[in-house]
Amino acid sequence: MKKLKCVSFNDKLDIIDVESTFTRGLPGFSIVGLPNSAIKESTERIKATLMSKNFSFPAQKITINLSPSGIPKNGSHFDLAMAILILLQKEEFDEFFVFGELGLDGSIKSTKELFSLLLFLSAKLKKARVIVPKQIALKASMIPNLEVFALENLDEALIFFKEKQYENFKFKNSHPLFEQFIEINGEKYIKNINFPYDFKEVKGQENAKKACLIAALGMHNILLEGSAGSGKSMCAKRLAYIMPPQSLSEVLAQNAYMSLSFNECEFSSTRAFRNPHHTSTRASIFGGGTRAAMIGELALANGGVLFFDEFPHFSKNIIESLREPLEDNQILVSRVNSKTRYETKFLFIAAQNPCPCGNLFSKNLACSCSELAIKRYKNAISAPILDRIDLYVAMDEISKDDKSTINSTQMSQMVYEGFEFMKKRGQNEFNGKLNDEDLKRFCVLDEDAKDILDKAISRYKLSQRGINKTLKVARTCADLQKEDIINKTHLLTALSYRIRAYV
Repeated sequence: MKKLKCVSFNDKLDIIDVESTFTRGLPGFSIVGLPNSAIKESTERIKATLMSKNFSFPAQKITINLSPSGIPKNGSHFDLAMAILILLQKEEFDEFFVFGELGLDGSIKSTKELFSLLLFLSAKLKKARVIVPKQIALKASMIPNLEVFALENLDEALIFFKEKQYENFKFKNSHPLFEQFIEINGEKYIKNINFPYDFKEVKGQENAKKACLIAALGMHNILLEGSAGSGKSMCAKRLAYIMPPQSLSEVLAQNAYMSLSFNECEFSSTRAFRNPHHTSTRASIFGGGTRAAMIGELALANGGVLFFDEFPHFSKNIIESLREPLEDNQILVSRVNSKTRYETKFLFIAAQNPCPCGNLFSKNLACSCSELAIKRYKNAISAPILDRIDLYVAMDEISKDDKSTINSTQMSQMVYEGFEFMKKRGQNEFNGKLNDEDLKRFCVLDEDAKDILDKAISRYKLSQRGINKTLKVARTCADLQKEDIINKTHLLTALSYRIRAYV
């Protein structure tokens, strides 16, 4: 039995062993191991290709097994691996990850999902030797952790495996982004140094800037409420640029998700920023499709920012469906032929006016809304959704005396120092995404802070989720000050951003 390796993506990336056996009996060719229709069609495609190119097709019973057998397999990129196993049944060769669809002329073609599969593979393994179609080799060779070899047709495949002339087919190319990394605890990170949108352009709004700083470091969900033109969207669009540096695996995962939407993507030091319009359909935001599960805006924002402007104007169905992704940090998209689970660890930003006309907070303009209209507008956001918001900010009214006090470079450096402090503490997840076990481990209060929290729970009737959110925000405030223990000041800051969401 001989084998090569390939991969398949369902709700996660699975490494598949492609195995072959040749036994006596009536000539036949079968593929086992839960292949989908695209893989089953490979039998005819491989037969036709080999016979048209005058390659010998064994007069034996050929069985190709895709292991593990219990995992559904999909994609036509298994063609090349199976063809090589048939052609080289009597040869000894090294194991490689082999990708490529066969043309009837013997050419090796790429598939629309191949680049994303390579990105997922690179994020999963520290090193892998992969064979890819030549048309995608230059781009694939920029992916770290992969040693890329490119083949154009089956003739080159035979030379590669028989003569082992690996260096003649090797592609060496590196992306400049991955050469400018920083190391924290032995792990490589890519720091953003470009600020096309800068906080220096936001005049005043000191409270909002502080909240953005906390949200960026801890990846906390934030709600900005204020009159039209007060700077809600300005703050939201600048927040992604000051977030902590991305690890190499985060950069790869971001591009892998982006390539699943069949968009051209480039490796970037900036975290994802997705800003769907309030008229967007539920399928475009959460993922959908007819038969196959397609990726949506929530998954595309993974590791970055998801911004809902004019939050109450989104449909009630969309707003309420945010509960699970915001709580569980993942979403399952189920369709007829597939069930795909995507991670949704993003920083959620919502922006809204205080009333339909937007003048409720204004000291100079009169609000024209009735109490019933304001209540109906506010009720679009339910209490369970508000409970999942970590930080609430009432934007200040614009004044002619407002000045710029801090820029994105300074804020980014403060976030980086807090992030480095968090990592050296041994913490893997952002504070806003901590599970219950890590919450107890890392969110340690001093005695004064414990007393204040007990009083706040009683006075403001905080839910258990509200308590946890407060502790997570306080942990981020402590990280900004490089304090191991959460003190009274940190907790009061967290509560000041929490309590007003219930007013």
